[in-house]
Amino acid sequence: MLTVDFARLPVGPGVRVLDLGCGGGRHAFEVLRRGADVIAFDMDQSELDGVASMFAAMDKAGEVPVGATGEIVQGTALDMPFEDGSFDRVIAAEVLEHIPDDMAAMREIFRVLKPGGTAAITVPSFLPERICWALDEDYHTAPGGHVRIYTLAELSAKLKSIGFTIGPHHHAHGLHAPYWWIKCAVGVNNDEHPLAKAYHELLVWDIMKRPAATRIAESLLNPLIGKSVVLYVRKP
Repeated sequence: MLTVDFARLPVGPGVRVLDLGCGGGRHAFEVLRRGADVIAFDMDQSELDGVASMFAAMDKAGEVPVGATGEIVQGTALDMPFEDGSFDRVIAAEVLEHIPDDMAAMREIFRVLKPGGTAAITVPSFLPERICWALDEDYHTAPGGHVRIYTLAELSAKLKSIGFTIGPHHHAHGLHAPYWWIKCAVGVNNDEHPLAKAYHELLVWDIMKRPAATRIAESLLNPLIGKSVVLYVRKP
């Protein structure tokens, strides 16, 4: 399940990409499939171990184009172990809402990006996130949880103040917002609730099968209740 639109963030052979806060590696895997060199970066070594195993499995299965590389690096977004201007592209998907000093993380993204490089920044959309916070306090007070809700205007203004040129944006995962509202309504940790389980099964089926009906439905829902907003910015 990709949040970033790679038509707006083109990657390919010879392009060096940082997947900041990679988590399970969904974007890093797609970058590697497209032939670019990707570093999957995260604080959680257990997540990184899983990403490394998938990189190896992809290579063994012949899914990695010749010359493309995938690496893992552990560290914090506030002090990344990379030289200035190391990357052509940076992906920060659902990361900044977890970081108390988000401006410091933005400055680090700006620093490691090459002049002329592009970053894709994704955060939870304001309305779906606000509803989740209202429904269940545990959603945002758990350790490592979300510490703020962004408006698109605030996110854009902060990135612009760092020095980025603000580009286009879009919303994603319109089918996922209702799932999180259900989860928050029944208890965000209550994975066994029948309604939450049923909706989760629907989402898994949709991700696996990608039928036309749900693709159309999501495209219509995204501008209204898309769970994530994706902003593309450029370092001059």
